[in-house]
Amino acid sequence: MPGSLEGRYFRLEVIGGRDLVPSGRIPAGIFLSINVDSRRRWKSAIQVPSFQRYVPWGDIVTLSSHESPALSVEIRASYEVDRMLGSGEVIGIIQMSWDEVLDHGDEAFELSFPPVHGVYPSLTLKAAVVHPCDDQDGGLFDSIVDCEIARDTDAGHERFAEYTTSKTVSHLNDAVQHFQSVLDQCPVGHPDHASALTNLAYARLGGYIDNHLEDIDTTTSLFREALALRPQGHPDHTFSLYDLIRALIWRYSKEPTAVYIHESAQLCCKLLPLCPEGTYFRSIGVDGAVDYVIGRCNDLPIDASDEGIHLRRVVLELCPLGHQRRPRALDKLSWALFERFTQRGSIDDIDESVRLGREAISLCPEGHADRNDYLNNLAHSLQSRFDHQGQYRDLNEVISTHEEVLRLRPVGHESRDISLGHLGFALLTRFNHRGVIDDINRAISLRREGLTLHPSGHPRRDTTLNNLALALITRYEKLHVDEDLNEAIDLYRESLRLTRNDHPERHVTLYNLSSALCSRFTQTRENEDVEEAIQLCQESLAALPSLHPDRYFSYMRLRRAFLSRYQIQCNPGDLSLAVENFRLASRHPTAGFPDRLVDAYDWTVTAEMYSHSSALEAYITFFELLDGHLATRSSTISRREAAASFHYARTLPVDAASCAIHQYDIQRAIELAEQGRGQQWSLASRLRSPLEDLESASPTLAHKYMELSKRVSNAAQSSATIADRAAADRAATEYRRRTMQWEAVVTEIRHLQGFSRFLLPPSYADLQAAARQGPVIILIASQYSCSAIIVPTSGEPYDVPLLSVTLTDLNSLKDRFARAIRQASIMGLKEPRNDLIVLLRIVWDEIMLPVVNVLQHDLKLKHHSRIWLCPTAAFTSIPLHAAHPFRTNADRSKDPCLEDLYICSYTPTLSALVRSRQMMKKRVPPSFVAIGQGQPGARGKELLAVDSELDLVRKLVPATANRTTISGDAATRAGALEALEQNTWVHLACHGKQDHTQPYNSHFVMKDEPLTLLDIMDKDIPHAEFAFLSACHTAVGDKETPDEVIHLAAGLQFSGFKSVVGTLWEVDDAVAKHVVEAFYKNIFRDLKDGGVMDCTKAAWALNRATHAVKTKVPLEQRMVFIHIGV
Repeated sequence: MPGSLEGRYFRLEVIGGRDLVPSGRIPAGIFLSINVDSRRRWKSAIQVPSFQRYVPWGDIVTLSSHESPALSVEIRASYEVDRMLGSGEVIGIIQMSWDEVLDHGDEAFELSFPPVHGVYPSLTLKAAVVHPCDDQDGGLFDSIVDCEIARDTDAGHERFAEYTTSKTVSHLNDAVQHFQSVLDQCPVGHPDHASALTNLAYARLGGYIDNHLEDIDTTTSLFREALALRPQGHPDHTFSLYDLIRALIWRYSKEPTAVYIHESAQLCCKLLPLCPEGTYFRSIGVDGAVDYVIGRCNDLPIDASDEGIHLRRVVLELCPLGHQRRPRALDKLSWALFERFTQRGSIDDIDESVRLGREAISLCPEGHADRNDYLNNLAHSLQSRFDHQGQYRDLNEVISTHEEVLRLRPVGHESRDISLGHLGFALLTRFNHRGVIDDINRAISLRREGLTLHPSGHPRRDTTLNNLALALITRYEKLHVDEDLNEAIDLYRESLRLTRNDHPERHVTLYNLSSALCSRFTQTRENEDVEEAIQLCQESLAALPSLHPDRYFSYMRLRRAFLSRYQIQCNPGDLSLAVENFRLASRHPTAGFPDRLVDAYDWTVTAEMYSHSSALEAYITFFELLDGHLATRSSTISRREAAASFHYARTLPVDAASCAIHQYDIQRAIELAEQGRGQQWSLASRLRSPLEDLESASPTLAHKYMELSKRVSNAAQSSATIADRAAADRAATEYRRRTMQWEAVVTEIRHLQGFSRFLLPPSYADLQAAARQGPVIILIASQYSCSAIIVPTSGEPYDVPLLSVTLTDLNSLKDRFARAIRQASIMGLKEPRNDLIVLLRIVWDEIMLPVVNVLQHDLKLKHHSRIWLCPTAAFTSIPLHAAHPFRTNADRSKDPCLEDLYICSYTPTLSALVRSRQMMKKRVPPSFVAIGQGQPGARGKELLAVDSELDLVRKLVPATANRTTISGDAATRAGALEALEQNTWVHLACHGKQDHTQPYNSHFVMKDEPLTLLDIMDKDIPHAEFAFLSACHTAVGDKETPDEVIHLAAGLQFSGFKSVVGTLWEVDDAVAKHVVEAFYKNIFRDLKDGGVMDCTKAAWALNRATHAVKTKVPLEQRMVFIHIGV
């Protein structure tokens, strides 16, 4: 070095760098070090650059030449942001003299380093000689301590860099050995433990990628451990996330197990927000990894489990608006939700599936390669929603969507046959609902075209033949064109010829052909058709094992064949064979509840039509199956929906009772009426305590039962909502499998001591407990006969035939009552209610007088005794308690009415009354709340007398009852619910609204939102005693299904209130207060003498009240109040 430079000072400016990250591992930062002697160096660092090629640096240092003739410049990569372990990986080193530094004068110059992987890193520098100053060498520091950890780390980086170039396994092994040594020196708790874990894991991953190492489990474990030590917020958290994702991706590429790509996707969701777009880290590594994960996830089979749906949501989150993979991610999530809907029946899933499908299509304009697939999937989702909800706009959209798909698949397209089938199915569905001939004609035309695409030898020709035959049979059943029927038979025969004898679906064609031949037999009466139909069904049964689910359908077709022949030839043996196949089908263990229920119902109709002795057995079978079906449903609403799907069978409870009466089995008549009526009430009440008892007796069985009930319920709700035949078959098979498991668990529970009648309906001996305080009169209104059954306190029940009354008469009578009450509501107080009087006299003479005669002469029941009325069907809409002869004798004495003779109460079912009595044992100190809402706003007219009624009630209720009042703004839904839970006695003065389309939405009108029947039923209030419902329509059931006795008063009784006063129709609040006043005066009359509040006196108090207000309250407003319960 020239003497002139010795001891001089130089200013070195680092302007920028290019291609500084050429190696495979993405660094956390780059640093530059300048060594001026063996002990001192200057170091400048930047984090991961924002751009790949060139990065501005902008750092200056002043150095002295000292006694060293040269300096070295190093570029190194750091893999830690927080705390650097070792000196990093060398990217480039150059030795140069001071003269070389100064050769460029004041101009910037480029310093180029040796190539790494074919790329030449470089720095842009500027150098100048400067004068000495006080802070010379301020940027210098002593070299990093030469410790073993740092040496091993640097050696590991060096050997691994050599391995990445040479792929020499010994270099890899050396690197792993060095990094393992570092880890051994940095145990748990050491500040460099996470860095040591990461370096070792990265080297091992490199070997795994190149197939030089096989143990990926250890590698991922090391990355996981490092990530756990670098939680969110740690400077190196982002890099640890990326490292683990990369390891999982490589593992998935070699072992395509879904769990690895699942986890990668979830980690990507955490990584992306930490990596802003445009950064080098994002562009060089993260985007590629995320894109790979999205692609692989989209390639996975659809998984409709909760975990599978979650994955699809994660993938969609990785594809924001504008992302090229978003349409496919939307479609995949939509299809997964569709699949889950087919398994569980949740309407939220299918709604979301439709919404996502529409968004996917909106992102794929015409001409997009995937548009027809997305349209096809949307159509399937819409078809399922239509099957579930019956909205015709969905079905119309299904058809228009399939039409567009068909246009996108012109003649010659490989999938045109599939679209023809889908559109044909949708048109067939619309025809079955709307009966538009053009739809079935188009469906047949499309299926004919589909058949031309499946010529002889095509593997799916047999299925296409079947589909066309089905469409022709459907048109035949509408238009009765013989050519359609004959062609369908020919098509089924050809399909059968094409199907191998060992084909697993051959039996389906056998019984479909059998059904078509039966149809032709009923027209032509050609005996060979019905004989062949029987033979085909028997052949289908012979081909199926004893527990195969499809034996059910063979039994159905076989009984149809025998019944058809019986109807023509009148051979009693054929009727017996038909009944035997009804029996086999309804009891087939692997058929689902819904199918077996349909068969049992058809059995009841057939047995009644032909007066067959199996009628009672058919009814019993139906109710046993319905009980089992509803027992699998986990909520009141789902039980209601399940029962409503058998709306055509709503008369069965009374028809079954009538059948039992005709067979002189009165006890069985009571059991069947009880079992069939109030199905949700009785089932839910049976389930409450037995399940609690079961949890105590066998927690394992209780858990198993509840889990299987949930699964059967989910499968049942979805099995009927699938358009695709293969998917429908899978869902039906799953449902039957779950049902068998559920039935096996129920059988196991019944073997436990004390659980022999688990889920079985109550026996007559159980139900007679309802009559402990007085007889219960069940009024049966059937299409076959009308009767009253009296259940006495002890002994056999009494049958009281109502010979002069038919179901038609009762329906007419209830309509006349409705008109008479509407007319009376606009009449003055003194005007005679002649129409009502006539109707009440009919009720007395033709319904209640025969009952009273038995009560007086056979039971010797004393006057003013308690009786309970349990009406069914049309009887539920007739005010039986108000029956009155309205006759004056010669001596001017008046014949007594029913309420003169007895204290009348109602009960929705006998079980409800038994349950209320059992709960009377749980008594607590009384508390009374009056709830009033006279300002319903837009939800009803103003009730002007509510406040005065509440004041009146407050004055009449004894102070010892801990009384409170809630009204006005405080009378909200939440406030009312809380009051119901916290008080034993409740008075409600407000509007009551009955919802006939959805009875569980019947409600009391509160200030903010309705207090619904479902809200009340969800509360179990065992300490509740009495409720007075001074509102409209609180004791009126569902008009369409009156035997379900779903009304507000019954809901309160079910929730725990033992005694309830409700109303049958609209209450005039101006006159109702007279009844309210008289009622509370009577029920609290004895309290002054030390008595207690007793809800069992409510019926007597109401009876006294209506007698007391005769001059103040018109007849229809006295009749409107009824008592329910104990």
